Amino acid sequence: MSKICINIAWPYANGPIHLGHVAGSLLPPDIFRRYNLLLGNEVLMVGGSDQHGTPITISAEKFGMTPEDYAN
Repeated sequence: MSKICINIAWPYANGPIHLGHVAGSLLPPDIFRRYNLLLGNEVLMVGGSDQHGTPITISAEKFGMTPEDYAN
């Protein structure tokens, strides 16, 4: 048995939520996690969100908002 750590790529909150968020950054690591669980490995999967990036700042400026308010 192995110990596996999977770090999920954080999707940006720079627009409406869409299927690409799941297909691009969430589904592949989940498939890898499930595969490793079937092999009997111990899996830690770590995710999060990124509210501090250039895409958020640019989008917030377009709408006259602060990046924090836009991301929330």
